[in-house]
Parts: sequence; C-alpha cells; structure tokens
Amino acid sequence: MESHFLAYLYRLRYIERWSLMRNVLKENVAEHSFHVSILTHVLCTIANEVYGKEVPTERAVSMALFHDATEVFTGDIPTPVKHHNPKILSNFREIEQLAAERLLDMVPEPLRHVYDPLIVAKKDADPELKKYVKGADLLDAYLKCVSELSAGNREFATAKKQIEQSIEALNMPELDYFLQHLAPSLEKTLDEL
Repeated sequence: MESHFLAYLYRLRYIERWSLMRNVLKENVAEHSFHVSILTHVLCTIANEVYGKEVPTERAVSMALFHDATEVFTGDIPTPVKHHNPKILSNFREIEQLAAERLLDMVPEPLRHVYDPLIVAKKDADPELKKYVKGADLLDAYLKCVSELSAGNREFATAKKQIEQSIEALNMPELDYFLQHLAPSLEKTLDEL
C-alpha cells in the first residue's frame, strides 16, 4: 500500500510561520523544525558537556524534528490565537491530536511504532526531553525576533520581550549558557562575524 507520510511532511515547507506579523524574511515550518532540531542538539550538548548531565541527545533531536509535524494539517496557529483563552487552547489541542492520528495512520505498519511516540504520544514523552525541545522552540522564536529587529523591523519587539520571559520561566542553565555564549553572534552582520 502506498504511503503519503513523507509527501505530507515535505509540505511543511508551504506552511508559513508568524502569519500575523510583518516579516522581513519569511519562515516556514520545515525551516523552523530544522532550526529547533539543531538548537535541541546544542542545548543537550551544553547539558552534557558543560553541566555533566546525561541527556539522550538523539532522542531529543528526533522529538524536535517532528514537534510541529501536525501543522501540515492544522497550519501554524499563532500563539496569541491559541492562548487567547483556555477553551480555544483545549480545542486546538484536540484538533492537534486528531491531526497527529491522521498523520500516523499514513505511516506503514512496520514503521509505525517508531513514529508513534514522535507524532502522537507527545503527552507521554519524557518531560525532561520535552523541556529541551520547548527551550529550543523558544530559542528559535527568540532568534527570529532578534533577526527581524536587527533588520529594523520593530514589529517583533514585544514578541521578543514575551519570549525572553518564557525562556526565563523554563529556568534552564543551558538556555542561559546559549544566550550568553552563542546567541550574541546571531545579531551581527556577515562583516561583523
């Protein structure tokens, strides 16, 4: 039987992010997923190499790769819309679960057990690993804001402040390390690097 699983995942490149904002540079969900995966790897590496933890980096990166896969059906719902009130958020989570089940149904049966925990069973995932993916997701949003602000687009000023508060609330030393040692160069021009 023919599987449309990868065909749908490849369509993530057509789902635009930050749709309510004026963007200097457009971003799609496929790019975002790639960035979140890289940032998850970096955060886990910081955890392991700087703070002596034993975070299973490969598992966390796999989770990051698929963290927004359901958006191929739902689109990217802006955070202010999702979090407008608890009922909207609850309904969105239900829609997201249905989208995850639909996507998983496309995976060939012999492979399904591998993709199930990455696509559908997010609520059962290791909370510690979820925290690294969440941190990376916030970092990518933060870096988007930094990039837009560096290009003179003040549209992202408030979003940057809100994301900084969310990053701080995670209380992860790995995020602090990243912001101190790695993030500043992302504000520089090519000539300044």
